[in-house]
Amino acid sequence: MRRTIEKLSQQRKEKQDVLAKEIEGLKKQSQELSSSDSNIRLQHLLTRMQELVSEKDVSPENFRQQVSHTLTEFQKNLDKNIAQTQDLFLSFVRLIEANIALMDAKDKEWDALGSNHVGMIFKSMEWRVDKLAVVYEDVNLLMKKFLLLKEQLDRLLGVLEEKNLPTQKQVQEILEPLQDWHYAAFENRHRGNEEEVKKQQSRFLPYFQEKEKVLDLGCGRGEFLELCRDNGIDAQGIDLNEQMVEICQDKGLDCRKGDILKSLAEMSDKTLGGIFSSQVVEHLSPAQLKKLIELAYFKLAPGSHIVLETINPASVFALVHIYFLDLTHQKPIHPQTLKFLLESSGFEDVETKYSHPLEQELLQTLPSADETASILNRNIDNLNRLLFSPPNYAVIGLKK
Repeated sequence: MRRTIEKLSQQRKEKQDVLAKEIEGLKKQSQELSSSDSNIRLQHLLTRMQELVSEKDVSPENFRQQVSHTLTEFQKNLDKNIAQTQDLFLSFVRLIEANIALMDAKDKEWDALGSNHVGMIFKSMEWRVDKLAVVYEDVNLLMKKFLLLKEQLDRLLGVLEEKNLPTQKQVQEILEPLQDWHYAAFENRHRGNEEEVKKQQSRFLPYFQEKEKVLDLGCGRGEFLELCRDNGIDAQGIDLNEQMVEICQDKGLDCRKGDILKSLAEMSDKTLGGIFSSQVVEHLSPAQLKKLIELAYFKLAPGSHIVLETINPASVFALVHIYFLDLTHQKPIHPQTLKFLLESSGFEDVETKYSHPLEQELLQTLPSADETASILNRNIDNLNRLLFSPPNYAVIGLKK
């Protein structure tokens, strides 16, 4: 029996080494893909296309030649990226096969040992696979967008081969998906795990229970829409980013593309059962934010809530590591400012709810009980409140 266990243990170690090599190889591939010259070249070509569209003092023939040359180069780089992405997908397949082989080996070892040891080993490997999950999502989105762009490029090059000028709409059909994908990939990488986001947002569900026609403004990947669906709440999402809309629709969520202010203005007064918006208001100008809150008041039915969640600028950690990370942010909004805007627009019972505090980042107090330590500890507490206050907050208002 001992020899059997040793043999099974050795087989498990070999499978574990194979999986570890596959993971390291996949990490290297993903890094090469994200930092390749091809990606930089694509960005330069995208910028060039935008410049060509905006140029006015250029002859049609010169414009056609420049666009044709730029798109041809674009297609070459796109083909290269597609090939790299396909290689990355094959690596994911090998990773899955290696993981299945490891699980099989661990199951056999577990049966021989008659304990839960294999479960502990699985835990030791989970963190590595979890880190690759975000990379996989990025690659999946990128592959879909590349195939779509390749089809659009083929059509546009066909127009140019016939010596016809492409329309501005045809060029924009190539530029917009790239811009949308670029931000979607950024959001996917830095917003955090979807399950964790849903866990954080679930605390707002009581404000929308038994309500109809709840609107999620700037719904992103659809975490709150999923929560509403799973809890029997009628909810619809609106987002300006086409890639985000596609992600939501792939999940079977009710979501459409549109400008949130324009879409809200087009709705009938007193028809919404609730409005939710997470990590959106910081993208708006002060005038747009004021307009959104005023519109929300008129569109909400009596007895309905509005929930606006955003980054907490009173937390230095959140300001530095979250707010300034995103170049599309317009202006940080202080909790008291957002609360005042809701109150001045007619909302009542306005309250502010903060996310979980940053426990791991807190400065440690001194264990000593002497006077010097007490003074230092009070100062440390003040620093902790300034530096590591909860990273997010939400202001909730009721329309009576």
